[in-house]
Amino acid sequence: MSEKLAQHLADTFNRRSFLTRATLGLGSVALGTLLPQNLFSNPTAQQALTAPNRPPKAKRVVYMCQSGGPSQLELFDYKPFLEKMHGKDLPESVRKGQRLTSMSAQQSALPLVSSPYKFAQHGKSGAWLSELMPYTGKVADDLCFIKSMYTEQINHDPALTFFQTGNQLAGRPSIGAWVSYGLGSANENLPAFIVLVSNDAPKDQPLYARLWGNGFLPSKHQGVQFRSGADPVLYLNNPNGYTTTDRRYMLDALKDLNQVQEEMYGDPEVANHIAQYEMAFRMQTSVPDVNDLSNEPDWVFDLYGPESRNPGTFAANCLMARRLLERDVKFVQLYHQGWDQHGNLPSGITKQCKATDQASAALVQDLKQRGLLDDTVVVWGGEFGRTNYSQGKLTKDNYGRDHHPRCFTMWMAGGGIKPGITYGETDEFGYNIVKNPVHVHDFQATLLHLLGVDHEKLVYEFQGRRFRLTDVEGKLVKGILA
Repeated sequence: MSEKLAQHLADTFNRRSFLTRATLGLGSVALGTLLPQNLFSNPTAQQALTAPNRPPKAKRVVYMCQSGGPSQLELFDYKPFLEKMHGKDLPESVRKGQRLTSMSAQQSALPLVSSPYKFAQHGKSGAWLSELMPYTGKVADDLCFIKSMYTEQINHDPALTFFQTGNQLAGRPSIGAWVSYGLGSANENLPAFIVLVSNDAPKDQPLYARLWGNGFLPSKHQGVQFRSGADPVLYLNNPNGYTTTDRRYMLDALKDLNQVQEEMYGDPEVANHIAQYEMAFRMQTSVPDVNDLSNEPDWVFDLYGPESRNPGTFAANCLMARRLLERDVKFVQLYHQGWDQHGNLPSGITKQCKATDQASAALVQDLKQRGLLDDTVVVWGGEFGRTNYSQGKLTKDNYGRDHHPRCFTMWMAGGGIKPGITYGETDEFGYNIVKNPVHVHDFQATLLHLLGVDHEKLVYEFQGRRFRLTDVEGKLVKGILA
């Protein structure tokens, strides 16, 4: 530290200056409780960040990310032709030299495998679903199945990072952070972006906090992870012997020190730190309230399934997501691992569906009966699909499927989404898209559109370049819009 800077700090933080600042700080806090929260904000800046570009169809999003790549051929994309081709090698005329993972490339043959599960049509829409998803079948008329999703990423980390941030390389802002930056929060006592990770899922592929990070956006837009147990947010509660009043005094003094630092260096991130400290203080009251399920009736737990009574399970997280959405949290992200079934697929996918099917459908039902589905977008899907051929040895009772980015299925529901439709189509082999392809950037652009944001106008300048979630791509999927 230079001698000049040291003297400046000593002058700034002398005893008389500190007492004066602290006294004024307490007075400002008292005054602040009597005045509107946004009285001293810059209305122009607020408007620039929080105003939708167009009338929104939805106010909030819940995104159930099924990490690992669920097999569309066992769940949604019914291919009876594969029954006739079962065990035969994938024709080169279908593959067309397309890229394989290193695992499949080692195989001398790529034997086609049909799903052993029965498919049936559901609802007035006649959507085809596997017997593994009976509860999803009951809400089929509320859903839009997109069977023509595709991505260029063939491995988990870059594929999941691409879906969540718009780029395969780590470091970009997550989709929830972009939404928080673009639209702000409708609840001043809870973050705009909250993350829930299942604790009852196989950890076949790792999850990283950067998937819900803020990247180069201001840090206040990063996702806040809620954990199961007594302390859903780490370090939120006061230490033993430390009261709320003590914490308030500490935050006031810290704010004064931070404001001095901001005046000295002009670092905008200091203001974000102040905002995060204040949010944490308010969350001391709001988080215990949202985390308290004692007022939920038995029929709600029955709707979501028995595991909804166990904190941290996917079912419990779906119920928690509904409670957060009720409180106008803008973006709720659920992560559920365990869909990476390279081998033992029948056993693995059966367990996964048992853990997720009822609760996923219940969330749609619950939002609908509370009048929230009309302005909430619900998303269910993974980072890619699975191959139509077996990875490794194909036996009578067992097989696996490799990664397949060429085509896979997701479903969406709610605000602005056309219900009871199937969009897109794959060939009879379930290998290539033949109708209405939907790229990851198209999905992202459409999701922002539903929230009233033009994806080409949601821009942040960083290191001399203007960045956006969809980079230089993305187009609206108009066929799924109501």
